[in-house]
Amino acid sequence: MGNIRKMFVIVLVLVMLISLAACAGGGKNNDNTLVYGSGDYTRINPAMDEHGEINILIFNGLTAHDGDNQVVPALAKSWKFDDATCTYTFYLEENVKWHDGKDFTAEDVKFTIEAIMDPENGSENAPNYEDVEEITVVDEHTITFKLASPNVAFLDYMTMAVLPKHLLEGEDMQTSDFFRSPVGTGPYKLESWDEGQAITLVKNADYFKGAANIDKIIFKIVADDNAKAMQMQTGELDLALLTPKDSEKFESKSGYTVYNMKTSDYRGILFNFWNEYWTANKDIIPAICFALDRQAILDAVVLGHGEVAYSPLQRNKYNNENVEKYSYDPTKAEQILVAAGCEKGQDGFYYRKGEKIGFVLTVGAGDQVRLEIAQAAAQQLRTIGIDCTVEVPAQVDWGGQMAYLIGWGSPFDADDHTYKVFGTDKGANYSGYSNALVDQYLTEARKSADEAVRAENYDKFQEALANDPAYAFICYVDADYVAKTNVKGISPDTVMGHHGVGIFWNVTEWTISE
Repeated sequence: MGNIRKMFVIVLVLVMLISLAACAGGGKNNDNTLVYGSGDYTRINPAMDEHGEINILIFNGLTAHDGDNQVVPALAKSWKFDDATCTYTFYLEENVKWHDGKDFTAEDVKFTIEAIMDPENGSENAPNYEDVEEITVVDEHTITFKLASPNVAFLDYMTMAVLPKHLLEGEDMQTSDFFRSPVGTGPYKLESWDEGQAITLVKNADYFKGAANIDKIIFKIVADDNAKAMQMQTGELDLALLTPKDSEKFESKSGYTVYNMKTSDYRGILFNFWNEYWTANKDIIPAICFALDRQAILDAVVLGHGEVAYSPLQRNKYNNENVEKYSYDPTKAEQILVAAGCEKGQDGFYYRKGEKIGFVLTVGAGDQVRLEIAQAAAQQLRTIGIDCTVEVPAQVDWGGQMAYLIGWGSPFDADDHTYKVFGTDKGANYSGYSNALVDQYLTEARKSADEAVRAENYDKFQEALANDPAYAFICYVDADYVAKTNVKGISPDTVMGHHGVGIFWNVTEWTISE
């Protein structure tokens, strides 16, 4: 009996230990892990691509943006500018390590910016650095950038993630395997990447600004908006950017906090001027602009979470409120079509020289809000006699498509997402748009530190763009993030960027409570 009693006690203790272990590790957040509902990544390549939410966790720039979107030190602890020579000197943090243990130096900075500037690499970020004339490594922790002419946004652009020269030198900057297993200096480092499923990051205990509080962040790939909302509901996700319709379901739901965050992120119809259709029909674009009932789209699709759009700088201090806004006026739209020589057929659509007036509006796959905006806009255009249809191709043909439901916008310097988006032949000008006045005003605005001079040039830029539209602007879309209430530290007043990017700016300060 004694032996049986001893065995019973041992078994009981084991059961209790197993139960305690299960309690400690069974809850997803008990091991200090944050699961974020993310779109898919084919690569993590901040030098060539924009807007990867994950970039700021893995990498650092010389500078960074704070919660007010102002420039603050990062890998550079300080800097100075010499007006006479138009030269920036950056003094770098010492004892910074790459995730593989190698030392970070000024050579890495020079390598990264030169790779972006190299036209062979095809970076959409290249226009940000086209004024750079010479980069000089003074020593391991000092580097200078001599500019051909002033660029007031230069410190903003030095938030660009710095890449390790020792791992990328001689590699193809578009196709290197590095971008599937990136190594940075940031607060988190890559642990694993399960393609199409999840990207797992663990905190960098040696982070030069101090280790983060959250041990692990999983970017769970949930490409479909509806699935993301469902997984938020079932508790599989701790944080996700949801559509306005989905986020409202969590407003009064216990255990969740909804962050309705302002953005500089607008939507509009991009006209592809490489497509010959617009060579013949560019004069009807103002009719398209007047035919859009933006408020109706904002109310129906975005539930008022945003504002009607008329300019790329609406949420910037240099916004020009007096430009042509193309307020909804279907009568004026039809007058423009008639004045252009169009006649309405018995089918209700306009024709010119026997050709029906209309176009296909392309939408990228997986974005429910963009799709609904496009469908609403197309219906409004058909109502006045423009035959607009919507397609969602598996892969976007930027050069061949007729139009695209575009999204852009930056909460930073006004030069960002204007110069390279609307400037002739610039890296993010996906419409083939070209206007000499737009080029002139954007160039003058980036050269001057005088706010009055900049304001005058940005006013003229917006007037020139409104007179010769590259896009039919529709609405700004706010970012509706939903988080479990035990996720603490999110900054609710920070204005987000394109795709709602920016929420992780202070991620090292976040915590997950029990």
